[in-house]
Amino acid sequence: MSPSAIQTCGDPGLREALADLLARYGLRLVTHPARAPLPGTWWGEPEAGIIGLEVHVRPDTPIHSALHEAGHVICMDAARRATLHTNAGGDDLEECGVCYLQILLADALPGVGRERLMRDMDTWGYSFRLGTTAAWFREDAADARRFLQSHDLIDPDDRPRFACRGAAAAVPVAGSDATLASID
Repeated sequence: MSPSAIQTCGDPGLREALADLLARYGLRLVTHPARAPLPGTWWGEPEAGIIGLEVHVRPDTPIHSALHEAGHVICMDAARRATLHTNAGGDDLEECGVCYLQILLADALPGVGRERLMRDMDTWGYSFRLGTTAAWFREDAADARRFLQSHDLIDPDDRPRFACRGAAAAVPVAGSDATLASID
């Protein structure tokens, strides 16, 4: 698979499904035109950017990147989320949780799914000690899974709970996008 075969946010059906998925967390997908600067990108374009509760993408942004950056917003504590701009911060365990969550979230996107996303992650250059993303996910990610469960981000059957860390649920506010109700 060549990097050009990696699934991107350019597919309108996929972009809509991604926006709907992120909205379940109270996040907003912000789509920028091709070749436009991407605000909030840590790794540089075409990688997704994050600012507050927004995930910024272009048509050439890989789906895995959008899910990864959304995963950072979901997995970080409320204090970091409140001042988030570009650098997600966090520690190695949280990073593992983000990778695990992005794989689970891929199943909610039509035509993506975890197997395809893991192949795209390998093609893009994600690096895990067992060699492939799939091997890590199946054989070496117990700590990531425990992290997600300990913060009530997934249930015991690996189903996402659709609430950010430290939030009860995405709560719609009249006349605006969803916001987060804190349980801290």
